Amino acid sequence: MNQTELISAWKAEEKIAHMIEFGQRNTDVVILLHGGGLSWWNYREAAQLLAAQYHVVLPVLDGHADSDAPFTTIEENAARLIFYIDAHFGGQVLAIGGLSLGGQVAVEMLSLRSDICQYALIESALVKPMKLTHALIGPTFGMSYDLIKQRWFAKIQAAYLGIPEALFDDYFRDTCKISKADMIACLKANSLYTIKPRLSETSAKVKIVAGAKEQKNIRDSAKMLNQTIPGSNMEILPSLRHGDLSINYPQRYTRMLTEWIGR
Repeated sequence: MNQTELISAWKAEEKIAHMIEFGQRNTDVVILLHGGGLSWWNYREAAQLLAAQYHVVLPVLDGHADSDAPFTTIEENAARLIFYIDAHFGGQVLAIGGLSLGGQVAVEMLSLRSDICQYALIESALVKPMKLTHALIGPTFGMSYDLIKQRWFAKIQAAYLGIPEALFDDYFRDTCKISKADMIACLKANSLYTIKPRLSETSAKVKIVAGAKEQKNIRDSAKMLNQTIPGSNMEILPSLRHGDLSINYPQRYTRMLTEWIGR
């Protein structure tokens, strides 16, 4: 499907993703897209901080806990969110932010609709395909999936991912709700996502960030996005790991976003 067909398909089925909203309804809408395997609470504290000034919308990505649709592709998830913006906000919002898988969905939205937002903050989005990882996801995750529902294993995973103790119960509850098929589909899509040619046509002012302690593929991806998007700004953040900025430093994240919007 091309971009028009994707968005029309969602419109025809009248499917709207599950949303959590903060702040008063106004025209300054900020949409934040959580990382894979997480949920809207990825941005809970950031949304609370932003709510005094903006109308903050936290979608639950397809295939995740409490979503009303299975995960298919990053492209379809992006098209679905564009339809939501068309239906509720007149086709454009002030800003879109996204972490990891959510960052990839945000990048795809910028590619599908050049003026979907005025500002974007892309955090740790992989756009450099990992073919070996993709090949191993099915067999490896197929064998280990049942461990996800064991609290002791979830504790190990949360520590590895840098999930703070205050978010562990949310993480454990919602990870247990993700089906094996959806988890594998998300991981496979994440590992092979690539930049679309139309990304260079976005009119949004885009800031791209990654942690200095992230995998080289993520840091390389940040550079690739920076080279593709005219006028974009890239920052490699010292001492930070994958997801650290928005998950563990929400005040720093919101300050960066509001400064970017106000530049």
